Amino acid sequence: MTDSADTPTNISLSPSVSESLEYKTVSVFLVLLVCGVGIVGNIMVVMVVFTTRHMRTPTNCYLVSLAIADLTVLVAAGLPNVADSLTGTWVFGHAGCLGITYLQYLGINVSSCSITAFTVERYIAICHPIKAQTVCTVSRAKRIIAGVWIFTCIYCMLWFFLVDIQVGQDGHVQCGYRVKRDLYLPIYLIDFAIFYVIPLLLAIVLYGLIARILYLSSLPNQPETSATTLRRSCREGPDSSGGKGGRPIRSGHSSRKQVTKMLAVVVILFALLWMPYRTLVLINSFVSTPYLDAWFLLFCRTCIYANSAINPVIYNAMSQKFRSAFRGLYRCQRPEGAHRTMSMIQSGFGTVRDTRSSQPHSDGDKEKVKKHLEISPQHNGSGHLQIIVNGTKAGHDEAPVTFTFETLPSAENEEKTSSGGTNQ
Repeated sequence: MTDSADTPTNISLSPSVSESLEYKTVSVFLVLLVCGVGIVGNIMVVMVVFTTRHMRTPTNCYLVSLAIADLTVLVAAGLPNVADSLTGTWVFGHAGCLGITYLQYLGINVSSCSITAFTVERYIAICHPIKAQTVCTVSRAKRIIAGVWIFTCIYCMLWFFLVDIQVGQDGHVQCGYRVKRDLYLPIYLIDFAIFYVIPLLLAIVLYGLIARILYLSSLPNQPETSATTLRRSCREGPDSSGGKGGRPIRSGHSSRKQVTKMLAVVVILFALLWMPYRTLVLINSFVSTPYLDAWFLLFCRTCIYANSAINPVIYNAMSQKFRSAFRGLYRCQRPEGAHRTMSMIQSGFGTVRDTRSSQPHSDGDKEKVKKHLEISPQHNGSGHLQIIVNGTKAGHDEAPVTFTFETLPSAENEEKTSSGGTNQ
């Protein structure tokens, strides 16, 4: 079928090449390797965000959407390609042709939209931190993701009317096109613009503005919360000087840089790995005889599958939280219990009181407490969370300091946690 071209799975190949043992061996090995790694990695991303409370941040919600979209691409485009390479014909029938083509374009387009969404979210979080406290929340991220999936599901329904089973003169069955290739030019150009060119141009502009804030100027002032004060006092002791007060902000600044670097790498790889296929589609849309070299098409397909498989590897390499969460998932336990405790402390409280405030102070009270503190959370049964901080003074032991926090209701607690989750 000479007029079919340009989808990740249903590209007609020359029988002399596609049926050769060398081509089948290389094609099946590459696809199974890349898709296997990608499917396992993306499932792990979804699991760690769903099962680990401190990982449920707005940015990670978009990464879950990206992971599900990548899974769709790997399953709907990669695995049928293995069967097609082994048998040399389409074995999934008419319904499979419609459904698989729909799902692969759905995954491709949702991936692009998810990348655009977390790019905008990063821009707001870094460049407009005051607005981000009300805009960059988990609940809003979920609504945006739902809108992206609904829009893309409706948009991709067009492919139900554009593809069909085609039988060649040699008896080979292919999932191809109903009409001539020239009529698909507007569709390919719209896809190329909406789901590749516009997201990349927007990413270049927004990451340029983010880089100016993070690297060329000071971080915009952010309102300091009592949770930040508590973390500072726990790390530096009650008598820490004001000069040390900038350490949590600098730590947050460094964390924002690391998250932004990781997401920028995701965008760059998306642009590079999709470039061969997008360029091939654009060229084939204008030339009279499409370029359908079997080995180059295999290269384009492998790049697409690699783009969907490589993101979990990036998260593991560039994010300490994802790395710890993956390790905890591998060990079949909830990772980093200390993070959950601190998440409870930071999530919301009304009052902090020192139970020793009414006790007389001795002369040794002016001595600094050593920075090695032991924090023990205890529930007192009355809706409060007690944090007992044990410190050793320079010369003798002292009774522990107890802080009592009035925790917020669970629904409000979740919203408070989500609005501040910008670190990875």
